[in-house]
Amino acid sequence: MTIKYCGIILVACTLLLSCGAQEATLIADGAELRLVANGFLFTEGPAADADGDVFFTDQPNNRILKWSEANNTISTYMEPSGRANGLYFDHNGNLLAAADEKFELWRIDPEKNVTALFDAFEGKKMNGPNDLWVDPKGGIYFTDPYYQRPYWSRTEKEMKHEGVYYIAPGQQEPKMVVADFVRPNGLIGTPDGKTLYITDAGDNKTYAFVIAEDGSLEARKIFVNMRSDGMTLDERGNVYLTGDGVTVFNKNGEQVLHIAVPEKWTANLTFGGADRKTLFITASKGVYTLKMNVRGANKL
Repeated sequence: MTIKYCGIILVACTLLLSCGAQEATLIADGAELRLVANGFLFTEGPAADADGDVFFTDQPNNRILKWSEANNTISTYMEPSGRANGLYFDHNGNLLAAADEKFELWRIDPEKNVTALFDAFEGKKMNGPNDLWVDPKGGIYFTDPYYQRPYWSRTEKEMKHEGVYYIAPGQQEPKMVVADFVRPNGLIGTPDGKTLYITDAGDNKTYAFVIAEDGSLEARKIFVNMRSDGMTLDERGNVYLTGDGVTVFNKNGEQVLHIAVPEKWTANLTFGGADRKTLFITASKGVYTLKMNVRGANKL
């Protein structure tokens, strides 16, 4: 059964995928990947609020949408949305958005008032903030790759580096914490604030960093030789990477699970639902859910 809502096709459908032995401890018994809705252009940036509802972006359509767990519906939350890509909630319930239309990072309060957190770095416009994570102190890490957008008037970057930045709590000026990636993209940190995973999409690698007390990054090491558009963590410390479906690695970088998703590209994912046991996946033109045995690591 399909229901059309504002151009989105809500789908009452279950995708029957086999579950092997390696999946048994992570995926809930009998759970199957469910297509919630399709009809999007490119979905990205899922972030769960305190109730477990998930906000995500349809970036080419310039809108932020909201999935409500209670009735499994999707509604438009904000349109236009500054061409928001990645999303994350801060500790005060504000929705942070990597809004690359004007190369900004936005804070959207519960009344939908928008504040741009900065307008430049060392006098130059950012490349296009892409993904972000809020640490336990309230500091914000974000990636700033350059992906030429059709809605920009510029055709080349002002910044020398495609970097990773940190905005310390109470500060407005970001500082660069990684300057030598080819093209950074997805990132996620552990809830204890000690480890940050960042992908270098331009070099097909995902790294693990030790987070220093001042927010700088140390002791870089290759976590896996695989890039990821977006990523998330579960309570066991497993790292979920995207691209060809979802690939899950334990904290030692050993693959423990692959979840096939019937789309050309899986962009991002997070744990939602009131119990944080619903894996919510944004995958190109569709969004999917999968019930899990584990909770997400980062909970408000």
